[in-house]
Amino acid sequence: MAAMTPTAREAAPEHGKEPSPPAPPATPVRPRPRVWRGVVLGLGGAYFLIPLIASFVFTVHTPGQGISFEAYTALLAADGFTESLLLSLGLAAATIALALLLAVPALVAVRIGAPRLRPVVEVMCMLPLVVPPIALVTGISTVLRWGPDHLSRTPLYQTFLAVQNESFPFVLVLAYTVMALPFVYRSLDAGLRAVDVPTLVEAARNCGANWPYVMFRVILPNLRSSLAGAAFLTLALVLGEFTIASLLGFQPFAVWIVSISGAHARMSVAVSLLSLVITWLLLLVLSRAGTAPTGTPGTPRSARTSRTSPKES
Repeated sequence: MAAMTPTAREAAPEHGKEPSPPAPPATPVRPRPRVWRGVVLGLGGAYFLIPLIASFVFTVHTPGQGISFEAYTALLAADGFTESLLLSLGLAAATIALALLLAVPALVAVRIGAPRLRPVVEVMCMLPLVVPPIALVTGISTVLRWGPDHLSRTPLYQTFLAVQNESFPFVLVLAYTVMALPFVYRSLDAGLRAVDVPTLVEAARNCGANWPYVMFRVILPNLRSSLAGAAFLTLALVLGEFTIASLLGFQPFAVWIVSISGAHARMSVAVSLLSLVITWLLLLVLSRAGTAPTGTPGTPRSARTSRTSPKES
């Protein structure tokens, strides 16, 4: 009650001063028109959705015959559909694993032990952006032709044959890894810049952790969003790559779609739409994996905070 009752000094005006006039009522702020936002959003949505809708109509509507989903029902029975799709998914998984296996230790080592080498590593990782895929595949095919002629009497001859195995052409994994390096580097570099890696490593080592523990339980959990982003971009690159696989004579999913487009136009468009749906679903899974709340087993956030607070105090 004492706080709500005005005191004599507050209720009575000061001697010699006139009471100040009441403040004018606040003018309500009119919301800014969002017409342009809607126009831009509508144009962007039309740019992406109209081709997809037109493609879907082309696959289900036959002039004079009505609507039919035969192009989609015949997909599973199409020759080479399952094999090419599984091959592309396998190549994508192997490329993601190899790219992360090469890039993560190298970037962490540069971040911890040799920060001056970061521009050199950045230039090396960005080089595939200025090398066109046609030049890359020309070099690869030249090496593959040169190898058997000069290494036929050495154990490397079997290696040249193994990397060109049609059931799983590992040479495509090597080429895709090179092409994905710029995207992997940018994603990981952004994650490493946001984390104080030297301090984390020093703290873990002072607590008696060995290097595998530091890598898998301290650094990688803090880079989960960056790892998911790198895998996200690599998956999109591998599933849509056509030039290198086609010129080297292999048939992953993108090459198979083009190969059937001449004899089965509706089916090829239906497969393209289906590949978009599959790619979006996989990218959504990777995105969810990278944005889910982190929780390192045995080291909850509250525990980590309580460990650092005594030192700060």
